[in-house]
Amino acid sequence: MSGQSRAPVTPTELLLAWNRGEDEALERLVPLVHDELRRMAQQYMRGERPSHTLQATGLVNETYLRLIDIKRIKWQNRAHFFAMSARLMRRILVDMARAHGNLKRGDGAPHVSLDEALAVSDEASPSLIALDDALRALAEIYPRQSDVVELRFFGGLDINETAEALHVSPDTVKRDWRFAKLWLLRALSGPDAE
Repeated sequence: MSGQSRAPVTPTELLLAWNRGEDEALERLVPLVHDELRRMAQQYMRGERPSHTLQATGLVNETYLRLIDIKRIKWQNRAHFFAMSARLMRRILVDMARAHGNLKRGDGAPHVSLDEALAVSDEASPSLIALDDALRALAEIYPRQSDVVELRFFGGLDINETAEALHVSPDTVKRDWRFAKLWLLRALSGPDAE
């Protein structure tokens, strides 16, 4: 062996290289993750109104721009990257919905089932805002359970990837997932459900 280290090739290796300040690692990472980010964006955009000004490609591009601006994150692995990307995509869409005069802090938002909200129905903007508000409330009380929802639903991670990203056991993720779904169902059902 020549003693030279090989160039990073997996998304996790490239993220770690980016952590070390190797800016070219991001350039090499983008083609490896683009298709998966585009699929995530298309899933988000499926629920948006047809006249939405942002398309999946624009959502991916805006996500890239925000990722580049985040200097404080110490990337752990591929799962962490996609979880953060999903969080940014959701934030971008919620910010746009709020900026376009949609419902503020869920006031007057239609009551939706958790399945409807998580599926991002055809009336996605109010539902997405209501879900975002419910997730924020959950995060204030139960931050790890909120992270589980973020990673599993929005990030598309499986139980094991979520456990790895959160440094907990898969059984803990399963319990947190069940608890969070019930908590969100109650929050989205509103006071009339009592």
